[in-house]
This record gives sequence, C-alpha cells and structure tokens, in this order.
Amino acid sequence: QVQLIESGGGSVQAGGSLKLSCAPSGRTLGGYWMAWFRQAPGMEREFVAVIDWSGDRTDYANSVKGRFTISRESAKHTVHLQMNDLNPEDTAVYFCAATARGKTMLRYEYDYWGQGTQVTVSS
Repeated sequence: QVQLIESGGGSVQAGGSLKLSCAPSGRTLGGYWMAWFRQAPGMEREFVAVIDWSGDRTDYANSVKGRFTISRESAKHTVHLQMNDLNPEDTAVYFCAATARGKTMLRYEYDYWGQGTQVTVSS
C-alpha cells in the first residue's frame, strides 16, 4: 500500500512563500500523475496543480497560475509545490494525491492521498 507523506506547511504573512513536498512510501509511483488539492474550512476540496510522471507536463487552477509552481524530483520520487505571493484566500489544508488515470483535475479519480498539511496565510 502506498502512503503519501506531505511536509512544508506552516504560517506565513500575505505576500510570503512556502514550499510543500510530497514523497511516497511503500513503493515508487513511476507512471503516475501527481497533484495538489486544497480544502478550506467549510469548502469542498479543490484542484490546485498537477504534474505528469516525467515532470514535463503541468497544469494549474486559474487561482494559482503565475504564483504556484509544481515540480517533480524524480530521483527522490518527490513532488514539490512552490507557493509565492500567498494571500489569505490560499489558507487551507493542502493534500498530495496520485493517479494512474492520466491527467485529471477530478478528486475522485485519484487513487492515493496524503493526510494533508496546513497552510495559513495572515493579512
């Protein structure tokens, strides 16, 4: 069974930056697309960014384009989410997820999930 382990969450002021990381344990995820989702209190979990198994193809939610960058460190089987110019609307629990179904922004098409890491942005 695969577990996804997130790290890097925390608290930051508006305009600041954070970098999240996600690493699988149990086995590697070659061939899987990896994504970040987030869930704010009282809201549904929403798509943030996705990357393919090679790290060559990415896509982002409109709300984070130009501010967030997803990347994949193949040697360590780790996915990162660099978040810049954060604002209070980015406050949420961020989840890492993996899918064997190819590129998708639909949370129910993801096979594996992490436990989430809290990101809090204060104004």
